[in-house]
Amino acid sequence: MNPGLLIVVSGPAGVGKGTVVSLVRERDRDVVFSVSATSRSPRPGEIDGVNYFFITREKFQEMIRDNEMLEWVEYCGNYYGTPRAYVEDELRKGKIVLLEIDVEGAMNIKRQYPQCVSVFIMPPTMEELRDRITKRGTETPEVIEARLKRAENEMQHSAEYDYIIVNQTVEEAANRFLEIIRQKREQLQRRHQALNEERN
Repeated sequence: MNPGLLIVVSGPAGVGKGTVVSLVRERDRDVVFSVSATSRSPRPGEIDGVNYFFITREKFQEMIRDNEMLEWVEYCGNYYGTPRAYVEDELRKGKIVLLEIDVEGAMNIKRQYPQCVSVFIMPPTMEELRDRITKRGTETPEVIEARLKRAENEMQHSAEYDYIIVNQTVEEAANRFLEIIRQKREQLQRRHQALNEERN
């Protein structure tokens, strides 16, 4: 069986991470998306176990205490985090597990799983990012400015990642991502094979 691979993906809001990741998952059936847990209530149309694992605040705190979260944050009064069991189960099955998390969460994961692969998705320019966020038409000018300021801060950490992908087009970015997965998978398989040969 193929060894599992953990990939951490970060990038500023509006850069198109979700679209790139969706295309990658369509083209490689071994890629699974890690479902985060949250203490907030489901929004209309959200499904438990698909969009998030929706759990109570008390249950979330219990999981933090019992070291059942790989990483977690409290944001706007709600908890968000990555359940350890789900990730480890999928890795045992030989899956490629993608975690889409912020810079702080990514650094926490890297400390716990030094062998994980980290990918930062960048916009071609800040102007392009501003256009993408503005075209959504869902945020006020104040929120847009706050998002851009946060994006600049996040992009300063991009050098701490193993790979940087500039999202010029979704197609190009997804192809580059798939190429990284292919290379890493081959390296893992060679290492796995060498270890098996040593044992025998």
